[in-house]
Amino acid sequence: MSLDDAYANAEHIVGSAAYPPRWADAAAAFRKSLGARAQIGASYGPSKRQVFDFFHPEGVARGTVVFVHGGYWKAFDASSFSHLAAGALAKGWAVAMPSYDLCPEASIAQIGGQIAAALNEIAGRTQGPIALTGHSAGGQLVARVMDPLLLAADVRNRVEQIVSISPVADLEPLLQTSMNEILGLDEAAAVAESPVNMSPPHGVDVTVWVGADERPAFLEQAEGFSRAWGAKLFVVEDTHHFDIIEPLADPDSEMIATLLAIK
Repeated sequence: MSLDDAYANAEHIVGSAAYPPRWADAAAAFRKSLGARAQIGASYGPSKRQVFDFFHPEGVARGTVVFVHGGYWKAFDASSFSHLAAGALAKGWAVAMPSYDLCPEASIAQIGGQIAAALNEIAGRTQGPIALTGHSAGGQLVARVMDPLLLAADVRNRVEQIVSISPVADLEPLLQTSMNEILGLDEAAAVAESPVNMSPPHGVDVTVWVGADERPAFLEQAEGFSRAWGAKLFVVEDTHHFDIIEPLADPDSEMIATLLAIK
């Protein structure tokens, strides 16, 4: 049985086609507004996509937020999401947004290794605590990267918060979708790359966010991940898979308060 419709987001969101160009326009305007405070395309690896954008707050940063974009590991790059740095920047945090190679040129396991390399590079340029957040596939990546076999211990020990937004935390259902022709997962890889099968990182506060209007499969994914990691679960009313990330741009949102552990 195909699970294509279960994981099809755009087909079930009114006006879904308008979101990607809207994100890209908002992101470009945001980068322009920052001027020299926006460092674009810092390299962390050998390919053209292994780069990150770094946004500096005014004054000395209180810490660094790292946002990892989604797109089912096969679409988008960081340049469409720059505007989501606004919330953390306003609170005095630096924000880094890595891009990464996409499937099928890279496997999901290789992408996880790239995010680890990006974090190592970002951590080497910064001081203080690190907060990780990611959306959809990015929600899987910010959890998966906490594997001690991927991330250097000194970097892992600086991570204090993880906010995983609408994550695909169990990859086994994707074996029953046509997108797996691009993702290239087999049973062993799906099990290995699923955060639900990992031990939760010690000493890190983890929260899972999902929109109440998302596909049932995403609600199940969020609930399963929350149970597996003992993480707090936020189910946001009147919110779907595409607008669930918007509170990252709002310095007064509950999502930002959670990400930055603001009491």
